Amino acid sequence: MRTKFASIVLFAGILGWAAALWVTGRDESSAVPKPKPQLKVDGTPLQNSANGLVVSYADMVEKVQPAVVSVYSTKIVSSRATKDPWARLFGGGANPREQKEEGLGSGVIVSPDGYIITNNHVIEGADALSVLLPDDREFTATLIGADPKTDVAVIKIEASDLPTVTLADSDKVRVGDVVFAFGNPLGVGQTVTMGIVSAKGRNSLGLLEKVAGYEDFIQTDAAINMGNSGGALVDAMGRLVGINSAIVSTTKGNIGIGFAIPINLAASIMHSLIDTGSVSRGSLGVSAETVTPQIGEALKLPAGIKGVVLTTVTSDGPADKAGLQPADVIQAVNGRAVTALEDLRLLIAQTGPGASVQIDYFRDGVKHTTTAVLGKLEERPNELVAGVEVEPLTTELRRRLGLDSRVTGLVITHVAEDSPYAGYLIPNVVIVEINRSPVEDIVSARGLLREGRNLLLVYYRGQHRYLSLNRE
Repeated sequence: MRTKFASIVLFAGILGWAAALWVTGRDESSAVPKPKPQLKVDGTPLQNSANGLVVSYADMVEKVQPAVVSVYSTKIVSSRATKDPWARLFGGGANPREQKEEGLGSGVIVSPDGYIITNNHVIEGADALSVLLPDDREFTATLIGADPKTDVAVIKIEASDLPTVTLADSDKVRVGDVVFAFGNPLGVGQTVTMGIVSAKGRNSLGLLEKVAGYEDFIQTDAAINMGNSGGALVDAMGRLVGINSAIVSTTKGNIGIGFAIPINLAASIMHSLIDTGSVSRGSLGVSAETVTPQIGEALKLPAGIKGVVLTTVTSDGPADKAGLQPADVIQAVNGRAVTALEDLRLLIAQTGPGASVQIDYFRDGVKHTTTAVLGKLEERPNELVAGVEVEPLTTELRRRLGLDSRVTGLVITHVAEDSPYAGYLIPNVVIVEINRSPVEDIVSARGLLREGRNLLLVYYRGQHRYLSLNRE
């Protein structure tokens, strides 16, 4: 019988360890394509019952419960017996020892052949994964792929004729719809709670800011607690509308503000992970900012118009080819309103490279429409943490920064304005060590970072100093 345990965290369901691992999917070089999961989809909007008052949802719950599973993760970590942070510097301390840390979350079976959607933070850093079905069958699970930027992960168990849920069209979910949250909160066993959709399109919560992620959460007051992460949010017809992901709480417990990833977004990420092991996102080739009343007045926008003003347009990029220019204000993409930078960023990223999008925009107070063919968003290969790019010390960099051969490590070359570390980490700082291990290259440096507190030894303007970097 499994031990029941809980740990207080922002994301509902992380129990146990803290680790930094960018999880990638299966080997893309595989010559044998995997069969696509057979999904049941019902896109009709939710309708009121014609039979009057509903006094029980037991029949619906009974159909959904078999497809909601518990996801157990195991990680082997090494630790030093001593707690003295300076012991290593002076050669002291005991030999490293290993210990096993466990985590608990939930998942949803979406295809009869064993594909399961869960959260990235449920499986992140795991050395082993297992899935427990409500009928007490237990399977070893394989990671198909994960996308930290949306907190979606796909795992698979080897079985057939498994119970599944039907997917709804989450774009048609309305505020006020009755919803149910399924999962294994606090390890007590499968639980279902009821509430309503209390808001949609929550995209400025900062829950994924450490990975420069894409937020588009459904908010609900259906009780979500630790262990619910990766579980199902379903409508009154038992259709999957979202994947439970996070809570916001002053007490670190449920206070009626929970968030789920819309199933349309989660399913799109799932298909991409299954097909390629990674996620390809669209790019418009622009920099932009949300229009403020002052900007709107300066740009002669009609009263009440909201949007995103372009600050730069990449030469020969998708926006440039579509005729867009700096100071243009984008109001809609494919008919969907753009009222803030987060809206534009999400809509473009969700649309695959090569897709054509219709863009409604204002220029000099006059409305125009154009079509852009999106490029591929190139993830920054030199990004160490969100928005912070580094490079190895070359001869030219040493000469420019006045560094001799005794200084080793990676130099910070760029910090994005929207990076959560902007103002804390700055260009031209050399990262010499991470968590008291020498930094040799970008790949190994990423591997040295862990969730939570990290200790960095840096060199700047002739002096070494330590910085504490918190990575959630």
